[in-house]
Amino acid sequence: MTGSAARRSLAALLVVVALVFAIWPRGEDPEPSAGRPGQGAPIAEERRSADTDEALAPLRASAGLDGCPTPEPAAESSGPLSSSGPLSGLVLECIGDGSRVDVGQALAGTPTLINLWAYWCGPCAEELPYLQDYADRMEGRIGVLTVHQDRNEANGLSKLAEYGVTLPGVQDGAGRIAAAVGAPSVLPVSILIDADGNVAKVLPQPFSSVDEIDDAVRSTLGIAR
Repeated sequence: MTGSAARRSLAALLVVVALVFAIWPRGEDPEPSAGRPGQGAPIAEERRSADTDEALAPLRASAGLDGCPTPEPAAESSGPLSSSGPLSGLVLECIGDGSRVDVGQALAGTPTLINLWAYWCGPCAEELPYLQDYADRMEGRIGVLTVHQDRNEANGLSKLAEYGVTLPGVQDGAGRIAAAVGAPSVLPVSILIDADGNVAKVLPQPFSSVDEIDDAVRSTLGIAR
């Protein structure tokens, strides 16, 4: 076989291999992408298909979480306060009862500490009880909202019940809040939001005491115990 014939045969073989690879089954479809934060994002991206409301009902009852925040009206004659911050229009599921919450609108007018966590995160398990204690002491002067960043909502509820943490929280298995505020890919992360809905500070480290939380909030938002 001449050199040119050999090259033609090799080229033909490569074409056949490429065609076989192109039509070869790839197996399971990949997980849906998180997409743009907002109302159009499907619930399937937030939690597993096994985590139906029926399956979660006994876990929610056992956890006994506080209700998620709701929008407060600016005045009797006007509608709810609105938020123009990065969480505006971001709708997620309230992990405690399954209702849908516009996070930006619900937090408008209230300075809030948002805590990103997941059921498998060891430092989160140590930090969450401190956040509960801090919220209890603050008596509503600042909101504290947990955000479960794993699609296994059932495990998230089980862990909250185990920790004795009843803080209000949302289910965000797609990580939309983290993406909206530019949080790093670590857990836990605390995000301090001012009353206008703007991000005042992102804190990618665990708190190890109520005093640490108080210091961070006081120095950033000017709210002290």
